Amino acid sequence: MCGIDMFRKIVIVAALSFLSLPVFANSKTIIRQVEEMTVSQSDLIYQARIDTGAVNTSLHAVDLEIIGGSAETMKGNIGKMVEFTTENELGDQQRLQAEIVKVSTVKNALGTESRYTVKLEVGFPDSLQPLYVNLRDRSHMNYKLLIGRNFLKQKYLVDVASKKIIGPVAKLNIKQIGLVYTTRIDTGAGQNSLHAVNIKVENEDTDVMENNIGKMVRFDTENENGETVSFTTRIRGATLIRNAQGSEIRYTVRLSIGEPTNEYQVDVNLTDRSQMGYKLLIGRNWLQGHYVVDMSLPQKPI
Repeated sequence: MCGIDMFRKIVIVAALSFLSLPVFANSKTIIRQVEEMTVSQSDLIYQARIDTGAVNTSLHAVDLEIIGGSAETMKGNIGKMVEFTTENELGDQQRLQAEIVKVSTVKNALGTESRYTVKLEVGFPDSLQPLYVNLRDRSHMNYKLLIGRNFLKQKYLVDVASKKIIGPVAKLNIKQIGLVYTTRIDTGAGQNSLHAVNIKVENEDTDVMENNIGKMVRFDTENENGETVSFTTRIRGATLIRNAQGSEIRYTVRLSIGEPTNEYQVDVNLTDRSQMGYKLLIGRNWLQGHYVVDMSLPQKPI
């Protein structure tokens, strides 16, 4: 009986191994939720949003012109060439042409709309693949190229949890202020802190800082290169900060901080960092969900 049980175990293990072979044979590339991609005929590099919820890939396109003249209906233009202007996230534009292969009706939260679908090659600069691509005005969207399932199937896995790596010091931009700071990355700090002096609050209540939430505040800030800017924004909160020197209440504002062209909004507290080596300190509320910190990277950003 013992021999029969052992034989069964061997058969089961062998069967499972056989079933798992296709998984390893069909190896796929893992990509992140945002990747740098391009379109054939184009010199533009897009920050492409990877969207497993979209059936087809979508490209920002405006000023469409049917070459040879447009038919009375959109479907009447199938088979013709369309010329259009596209643009990446940096504002670089290019005029492209493509063949119209069909007219797609797309449903979304705003209702339904008809779009031209064209044939283009899309993908990584060194690995393009032919695709059907919807043309639409994406000027109001953060990403001008959306990658759908027709690109992803058979070849790619999407890792939505993937994070970028950042060192203990990094060069980060504050979009609204227009300054790049040499920034200390501090996982021990819960919140970001920005150098701010000459802080003036509109109709300030000097007794209770919390009463100034929602009011406009103006302050001067400076980066490590000595560049200074005066900036006005709205106070989002007043937060209690504890450190080695004690505790204090600071105003918080919302700013877009990140690597140039890749900023996102986050709360920042304002304080005089004149005596500090770094005028912008990055805490966990900026890092979480986006970055992991590698302390082995250089202390000074390149």
